[in-house]
Amino acid sequence: MPKVLDAPEADLSLVTPGVGPVTSDVLVVGGGNAGLCAAICAAEAGATVTLLERAPVAYRGGNSRHTRNFRCSHEASLGVLSGQYRVDEFYDDLLRVTKGNTDEALARMVIRNAPESYQWMSRQGVIFQPSLSGTLSLSRTNAFFLGGGKALVNAYYQRCEDLGVAIHYNATVIDLHIENNRFDGALIEVEGEQRYLRASSVIIAAGGFEANKEWLAEAWGDAAKNFLIRGTPYNRGEVLRQMLNHGADSIGDPTQCHAVAIDGRAPEYDGGIVTRLDCVPFSVVLNKHGERFYDEGEDVWPKRYAIWGRLVAAQPDQVAYSIVDEKSRELFMPSVFPAMSSDSLEELTEKLGLPVAQSVKTIKLFNDACSAGDFHPTELDGLCTTGLEPEKTNWARALDTPPYYGYELRPGVTFTYLGINVDDTARVTFDGRQAENIWAAGEIMAGNILGEGYLAGFGMTIGTVFGRIAGREAGQYVTGVDSSEL
Repeated sequence: MPKVLDAPEADLSLVTPGVGPVTSDVLVVGGGNAGLCAAICAAEAGATVTLLERAPVAYRGGNSRHTRNFRCSHEASLGVLSGQYRVDEFYDDLLRVTKGNTDEALARMVIRNAPESYQWMSRQGVIFQPSLSGTLSLSRTNAFFLGGGKALVNAYYQRCEDLGVAIHYNATVIDLHIENNRFDGALIEVEGEQRYLRASSVIIAAGGFEANKEWLAEAWGDAAKNFLIRGTPYNRGEVLRQMLNHGADSIGDPTQCHAVAIDGRAPEYDGGIVTRLDCVPFSVVLNKHGERFYDEGEDVWPKRYAIWGRLVAAQPDQVAYSIVDEKSRELFMPSVFPAMSSDSLEELTEKLGLPVAQSVKTIKLFNDACSAGDFHPTELDGLCTTGLEPEKTNWARALDTPPYYGYELRPGVTFTYLGINVDDTARVTFDGRQAENIWAAGEIMAGNILGEGYLAGFGMTIGTVFGRIAGREAGQYVTGVDSSEL
């Protein structure tokens, strides 16, 4: 048994909730974007803050390490953001991808608070840059981090250290003590030693359960065995399970998640954004039987890339193949892995392990169905097929210019949407009632807004806005100071 700290004897039964000193005003469980924003805001309110990060220092930050941008509404040009992206347009975009499966009040609150959060992020040391080649369609809607998500995470950790936040790495929460909707403390293990930490309040920002293949299989069945996890291997959902076991109101469907099509050669965990494949809109996508199964050109990629993980997951063996020709090779961000290539479709499909005759037949039927028209890669161009099932409704150009390139696609799960219910103050609810001193932010509550589907950069927006709210509210709960006024 690991050594137990802060107890008279090395016996867990003597670690008694409600006994002993309160060690922090605010305990933040989770060290990704949402937890860091919460810790900063609580500390700015004058609270003493302890932050628990399950990963070691080199892997700190959860899935936020792999992010690269923040979706933001704005009435006029704002920093690196061009033009305007009004609240109603942002919300309409969200409605389309979620099919209305969202809490409108919470969603609109996040969207309205995004521009002020953008400016707050800059004050914390986050540096933004203009969109790069391959992401120009996002220049109006998404602000990109210079140095990516890891630079953002590092800036926030530095800010936490400057504010005196106590940070524990390799910290696993074994149990939360909650009675009558009130948090007392957490039994944690750090570097093999256990201790009970009491705090006046807690902010739960521990992510989803996407790295827990057993839990995924409860929802998805055997298909989950073939999923790849784009993000951190440390998001296994133990804290989420504890909250649900303690009676927190749940939100979301366990089969709903942010899942994209990634390169089949990606590692099982932590491959990150470089494994994502953005070639789909300009390609023909086949399943293992050499058949098309969905409209590759349904909408611009930032509004549709997140549906392709689920689409591939529904195919036999959870695999698909994207094929482009030389005309489209420079139109998308390449994978970290080189494409399979050949001067003939027959040889390429054989290399990919596809049934050659059926695959070539499918592509020929696609080519014959393509119409004449103007091709515009960064906007809906209406260049469509005629007489196919399914049709391709935009960017439908014949694959007729060798060499040809092919990628294997697998479902890449980023984060899950099953989580805990919160109100507009980020306070967790139990049987519809506000908890006294428990708040939540980030992936663990994103299902309140993301019932299904995804918009590029929106997870960071939810985490930032709700992290700041949770930190401000918890800080004010213990100090009486509203950090938003500082």
